[in-house]
Amino acid sequence: MSKFGVVIFPGSNCDEDIIHVLEAVVGQEVQRLWHKDHNLQNCDFIVLPGGFSFGDYLRSGAIAKFSPIMKSVIDFANKGGNVLGICNGFQILTEAGLLPGVLLHNEKRKFECRNIFIKAETKNSLLTSEISVDSVIKIPVAHGEGNYFAAKEVLEDLNENDQVLFRYCDENGIVSHESNPNGSIQNIAGICNIGRNVFGMMPHPERAAMEILGNKNGLPIFESILSLSKV
Repeated sequence: MSKFGVVIFPGSNCDEDIIHVLEAVVGQEVQRLWHKDHNLQNCDFIVLPGGFSFGDYLRSGAIAKFSPIMKSVIDFANKGGNVLGICNGFQILTEAGLLPGVLLHNEKRKFECRNIFIKAETKNSLLTSEISVDSVIKIPVAHGEGNYFAAKEVLEDLNENDQVLFRYCDENGIVSHESNPNGSIQNIAGICNIGRNVFGMMPHPERAAMEILGNKNGLPIFESILSLSKV
């Protein structure tokens, strides 16, 4: 059994969702970590959940990166510890410099809350090891600033180093502008760092991991994390 730490910021609203999936669905130990804490409580894997940390009044995640616990999270990641940011958590990881690029306002300047489709681009990551490349996943998004952007040289590195985890697509796996819910460059929906221990994704796998929700497409992401012994 692994011990997961879920960081809770003022404005987090997906923390209980991810905690329930980790505890009740995949049977792991979970430690709640308040943003003012410094101690990661010997957790093996840190999760930054979705929500609106500090109201997202400046830029999404821009204030949360200054929370006391983020110094510990950054140190943990820099030493090889595994960190996953979902939605607002992804935004926080880019603001903190743990992942390259930025998350901008959605292209249509509207909040997107609906099911979309993504496909895995690689099996070489903790999040995708149990998912077939190009397999289509139906999964919810809920964000106003999910438009991933990075400079040309950063995009080249992400693609060359196999760091793109997911791309937005349609139900047939076709990547196009029409299948992109937010204008994200190259339809990028999730990435990892060069060390392959920090992961960010905008869609919500925790909202698609139980039969009662009518969608278990997100469950293989958690199964992938647990399948690798180094977790």
